[in-house]
Amino acid sequence: MTGIRTVHRDDPGRATLDKAASENFPVAPFFLPRAWRTDLMAVYGFARLVDDIGDGDLAPGGADARLLGVSAHEAEDRLLLLDAFEADLRRVFDGVPRHPLLRRLQPTVRRRSLTPEPFLGLIAANRQDQLVGRYQTYDDLLAYCELSANPVGRLVLAVTGTATPERIRLSDAVCTALQIAEHLQDVAEDLRRDRIYLPAEDMKRFQVQEADLAAASAGAPVRALVAFEARRARDLLAAGAPLVGSVHGRLRLLLAGFVAGGRAALDAIAAVGHDVLPGPPKPGRLRLLREVGVTLRGEG
Repeated sequence: MTGIRTVHRDDPGRATLDKAASENFPVAPFFLPRAWRTDLMAVYGFARLVDDIGDGDLAPGGADARLLGVSAHEAEDRLLLLDAFEADLRRVFDGVPRHPLLRRLQPTVRRRSLTPEPFLGLIAANRQDQLVGRYQTYDDLLAYCELSANPVGRLVLAVTGTATPERIRLSDAVCTALQIAEHLQDVAEDLRRDRIYLPAEDMKRFQVQEADLAAASAGAPVRALVAFEARRARDLLAAGAPLVGSVHGRLRLLLAGFVAGGRAALDAIAAVGHDVLPGPPKPGRLRLLREVGVTLRGEG
């Protein structure tokens, strides 16, 4: 349901939840226990909404801002909206939240004994997006992914009751790889938001200027740069892939879907010769299913 922002009068958060269908990885697939699906969708609703606030992609009409107690003339102030969203998040842990997606999250937090830290990390990442549009080094980008991506994997482990220090370490590698792959798919879109997630030191190494990223099609230097960053993401996926074999049953299939989604996205980028500027290369379903099989067998 990509791009569809249907208004549901009885459930204002539904348009946000509908975006799950367009993600590179499965959010809460049918084969999981119902309780897991419910809680994972509650976590997804939070993560998707905070990203929509940070990207200025809230549904038209200002309903989300009003729910958070932000007036119409202040609704364009993303930092103010993020502050209001954080205040509502804190009500999840101690009070009654205003936004329906946070009300949906509250039972999950209580059932799974979730802590505020991963949610606060996602809010901090979106605050950073309002203030930082360029990253000098790869380490700088990894620090951003620690806020923007890794909390999601940690929440999945917490919801499923499978978190251990080693699994968290492996999950962080997978989630950072997924974030980098998404950045590579979205180079042109991010530039329109005045954001570049390609490290400046790497752009210099490959002799890529910011103006090169605004072209309709990528030249050889941009393609080489994207290929370089894609190899980094693929290496991170390989480093984190043992996470799949560390669990059993339906959770193993879910985590294989995460890893496979990243690999399939990187394959799609390679299939267009690393020219990501015309638009986000997206993997087909057959490619994704093939990668799930490879991941489950521990290959690649």
